Amino acid sequence: MDAAPSPGAAAHLRRTAVARRLVHPTVWEDSGDGYPIDHPYVRRFWSALIGPGAVADLLRLATAASRDRSLPRPVHLDTLARYRLVGSDGDRLLVRTSIPRLLPTQVRRLHPMLRAEHAAVE
Repeated sequence: MDAAPSPGAAAHLRRTAVARRLVHPTVWEDSGDGYPIDHPYVRRFWSALIGPGAVADLLRLATAASRDRSLPRPVHLDTLARYRLVGSDGDRLLVRTSIPRLLPTQVRRLHPMLRAEHAAVE
């Protein structure tokens, strides 16, 4: 068994590995309709719709935007853009901090138990 490498030591990467470019998200100043980014609604229903990885990327982007920091380009950025949770304004990456309610067509895609739970939330 080998010892763990010391911090800062160069790790061996695959020849096919490509470093993700850094993005610098900014807060999307929207109407504010919906739920705050940290509301349980976002994790419960949006995770069921787009997946927990995409929601985790959204939370990381929102945190980076609020702290004015950069981070590697999220893997699920295309999914977030498809559902208009992130957007662009020229070179800027905009991130919503107010997440909208699911549309009726999106609610129909949920599991029947989640659909009933969503109806109770309304």
